[in-house]
Amino acid sequence: MSNVDKAEKKVASKKSAKKADAHIEGASQIGIEVRKEVDFSTWYTQVLKRSEMLEYYEEVSGCYIIRPLAYNIWQEIQNFFDAEIKKLGVEDTYFPMFVSQRQLEREKDHIEGFAAEVAWVTKAGSSNIENPVAIRPTSETVMYPYFAKWIRTYRDLPLKLNQWCNVVRWEFKNPQPFIRTREFLWQEGHTAHFTKEEADTEVYKILELYRQVYEDMLAVPVIRGIKSEKEKFAGGLYTTTLEGFIPTTGRGVQAATSHCLGQNFSKMFDIVIEDPKDAKKVHVWQNSWGISTRSIGVMVMIHGDNKGLVLPPRIAATQVIVIPCGITSKTTEDDKKLVESKVNDVVEELKSVGIKAKADLRENYSPGYKYNHWELKGVPIRLEIGPRDLQNQQSLMVRRDNGSKEPIPLADLVSRIPDTLKIIQKDMFERAKKVYDDHVKIVLKWEDFVSTLDGKNFVMIPWCEEVSCETSIKEKSTRHVTKEEAEDEKAPSMGAKSLCIPLEQPNDPPIVPGETECISCGKLAKRYALFGRSY
Repeated sequence: MSNVDKAEKKVASKKSAKKADAHIEGASQIGIEVRKEVDFSTWYTQVLKRSEMLEYYEEVSGCYIIRPLAYNIWQEIQNFFDAEIKKLGVEDTYFPMFVSQRQLEREKDHIEGFAAEVAWVTKAGSSNIENPVAIRPTSETVMYPYFAKWIRTYRDLPLKLNQWCNVVRWEFKNPQPFIRTREFLWQEGHTAHFTKEEADTEVYKILELYRQVYEDMLAVPVIRGIKSEKEKFAGGLYTTTLEGFIPTTGRGVQAATSHCLGQNFSKMFDIVIEDPKDAKKVHVWQNSWGISTRSIGVMVMIHGDNKGLVLPPRIAATQVIVIPCGITSKTTEDDKKLVESKVNDVVEELKSVGIKAKADLRENYSPGYKYNHWELKGVPIRLEIGPRDLQNQQSLMVRRDNGSKEPIPLADLVSRIPDTLKIIQKDMFERAKKVYDDHVKIVLKWEDFVSTLDGKNFVMIPWCEEVSCETSIKEKSTRHVTKEEAEDEKAPSMGAKSLCIPLEQPNDPPIVPGETECISCGKLAKRYALFGRSY
């Protein structure tokens, strides 16, 4: 047997062993069959499909059907965020999804940043289109010619528009539901301001709203920061970002971005006004900002477990499921009806105080099957009510996030359940935040950089912030997989890139201007930067 054959056999053996280790003994057909911590990719796919969040669209690779369970989460995000930006004077609009090649290529740096991802319409029926049109990867070049028409004087400012829409980025990497898809849903805000100060203020207000979406609604911790020159939005002045962390893989994920575009686009599209002080023509200052359905995937990856989804109460379509139990062949029809009647009464009582409750009265499934079904769907609280519970005037409450069980008097449900939902929301965030914090390591010498990274961590380093140094760090931290070694999804081969320069800087030890050196190149460090492997 040749060395190549031996290597291939060894890799196949490792993959086979991995599958065996991943399998969950006794898993039902409707449940999750592999362990999250062993086969994360398969686990993630099973959770999304079997919980009925998503279905694969077989006609086009990289496109997916967002089912009601997941779309509800997007609607909750939309309802919150849209209400908040309206308080800032932002108005909703809608622009066409097509953009001409001439318009798209007006901003050179911008189109270069998206060139590989742009999808083009080149035919109509059987005829070639003389001037092909692109499907928007983002809408700066669609909107800004019209900003130039609508903005004439300083009295037309600020102009604040937002659209909820889909965009297409024809990724050729391996697609992953919600995280990297060829079509996705998002909102994109585009605003124009008289001064840079006004633009700067808005950039950070929007970033704070995005933080609230992730931390307060999805219970997902994030780090707020500024992107490096290399990683900022193509054609923009600077980019602020939220960076999430997936503990199982040790990889980062860009959660949302708020960009100050400066005057780059207003100069390109001639968006000018007269300065009221001296009547000189001045270019406006612009911002753009967006959050997408990627947020749903991040939430699933962080909170899900080997039973399926675990949904934070604030975004759950069903917060409480009430299930009759303890009904046997010896249970009289009258007792059965009493239980079902009480289950319905409890649901209505909970709804009356704003709780999204539902009863599962299906007779063709056992209580155990129903428990598994609703655990898979991540419902935060399960209430069990049976004949004995009616005698004792109580219900058994089971929390999805930690599995704890507690009997609660029926008379106390209306007061206890809302408080418990708030506790679950808080506990889920705090647990995730502790894990995130534990995986952010300050590294003060290069010798510790890659080994810390390989421990599924982010690294915080004193950094010079130069593009050439960032390129070097990525090259030096790339993990080279040999033929004899199976690629491990949890320790990917890609090198580290800068995720952000955190707004909250470490101070132990502090960066000493003129003294602290970049751990990679030895030049003077400006600030701490967060590096990691990323989706």
